[in-house]
Amino acid sequence: MKERKEVEGVKEVNEVREKSEGVAAFFDLDGTLVALPSLERRLFRALRYQRAIGAKNYFFWFKEALRLVPSGINAIFQANKMYLRGMNIFDERDEEDEQFSSSHKSGHQARGQASTPPRRIPRLPVPSFFVQAIERVAWHVKQGHPIVLVSGTLEPLAWGAAGILEAELAGRGIAAAIRVCATRLEERDGQWTGRVLGDAMFGEAKARAAMRLAEEMRLDLTQCYAYGDSLHDRWLLEAVGKPAAVNPSNDLAEIARRRGWALLRWNKETELTQRTQSSQRAQRKERKNNDAPLEKSVLRRAERCA
Repeated sequence: MKERKEVEGVKEVNEVREKSEGVAAFFDLDGTLVALPSLERRLFRALRYQRAIGAKNYFFWFKEALRLVPSGINAIFQANKMYLRGMNIFDERDEEDEQFSSSHKSGHQARGQASTPPRRIPRLPVPSFFVQAIERVAWHVKQGHPIVLVSGTLEPLAWGAAGILEAELAGRGIAAAIRVCATRLEERDGQWTGRVLGDAMFGEAKARAAMRLAEEMRLDLTQCYAYGDSLHDRWLLEAVGKPAAVNPSNDLAEIARRRGWALLRWNKETELTQRTQSSQRAQRKERKNNDAPLEKSVLRRAERCA
């Protein structure tokens, strides 16, 4: 009897895997999984409060805005990151409680090291996920669906959010490795130039990213899910067979009703628990201890959307 139950359990697992094969779930981040204002807007406010944005960067931002005028108002705000020009690169691997780079933690510079100003690491904004969003992501993971964040926010912010979401799921006993497609910035000599590398991840670029991943992961987009909240997400939603408008803007809600898409209201936010923060820090330390810097760089670039 026991063996029979075990066999039936294996069959059920195999059936779920077969049904979920070729199916993924694509999620917008700001306004869909995470409450507004956006993570990048929060970062900008923090940098401005810390006076970390040089006066010249506002001039460079305005100059870049004029160059992007022919591409439309959305491109000006989505593809113009000149406020970050000349800023030292940071990413989600930086510890949240670090204030300086490792070479300056002790307050002394190494013998023979050139005197340079300390590298200030901005405290990245911590996202507050909707409870319903975490539950929906958890459901997809249990179905065996790969999870992909497709966001116009900066790539380090998106990876940070992915890490926190993974930690939230781990706290529920659910293991997941989340992929990220986000806006990448050009880097030079350890600093950002303020220019976007490739396409800013908004509008039609989101649909193109989903199509590239579909080819890479052998997905059947007609069976895939997508979730978005703004009119800029409509191309991503149109690219899949099971779209859902989450807390949609008026324009997107109208399109969703006209096309028969699911309409969802997620409004209950969850605070980052102490257990989640500890889990996230443990995951970061484990990655740092187990992976060499070169191996991590190769893996990270392999997971990025070209």
